[in-house]
Amino acid sequence: MENIKKIVGIEAAKFVKDGMIVGLGTGSTAAFFVEELGRRVAQENLQITGVTTSSVTSEQAKRLGIALKDIDDVAYIDLTVDGADEVDLDLNGIKGGGAALLMEKIVATYSKDYIWIADDSKMVKHLGAFPLPVEVVTFGSGQVFRLFETLGFNPRLRVDANDVAVVTDMGNYIIDLHMKEIKEPQRLAKLLDETVGVVEHGLFNDMVKTVIVGSADGNVKIITNNL
Repeated sequence: MENIKKIVGIEAAKFVKDGMIVGLGTGSTAAFFVEELGRRVAQENLQITGVTTSSVTSEQAKRLGIALKDIDDVAYIDLTVDGADEVDLDLNGIKGGGAALLMEKIVATYSKDYIWIADDSKMVKHLGAFPLPVEVVTFGSGQVFRLFETLGFNPRLRVDANDVAVVTDMGNYIIDLHMKEIKEPQRLAKLLDETVGVVEHGLFNDMVKTVIVGSADGNVKIITNNL
């Protein structure tokens, strides 16, 4: 599996050109993309500026010598590359397994181009087998949790190995919705967008144009969607 992630990470790095402002995703697959960019910076004198989606990615990029800027210090982002937890046939996706969904969505929103990298197990007919992360403010989070219970969303507060609530880089909690199948992601996204206390959710609908998919046999497939 790690080899597949490395292959798609290297493939995605080919889309990065000199002078670009690049959004650097978060997660085990995106880490290989960032690693390859670091190699190109060091060995090919690639000149880029990175905008990161988490503190973890910031630390990796700094270690690799990639120049960074805050998202508010750039006018736009040329290209963002990130992983995805699930991708459906319409290239809608679920993200947030790494608890960075708010920063990831902000960076993606201000990107001219957006690419996901994934192994073929992430490609599904309907979203939902992967729990949908919802980032909520800590104040009133119990009320939001109970609302999700009433709606039948089977919510679970995300906790760490010590059974302590996970706190995101932005200081919020994550409630994961174990819905099994999401047949209408746009409708669910609208409901979550309108729920007071929800900061952001992990449904990334109609956002990505290209998905680079790797398989166990080493083959890479590029799926495009002209939005």
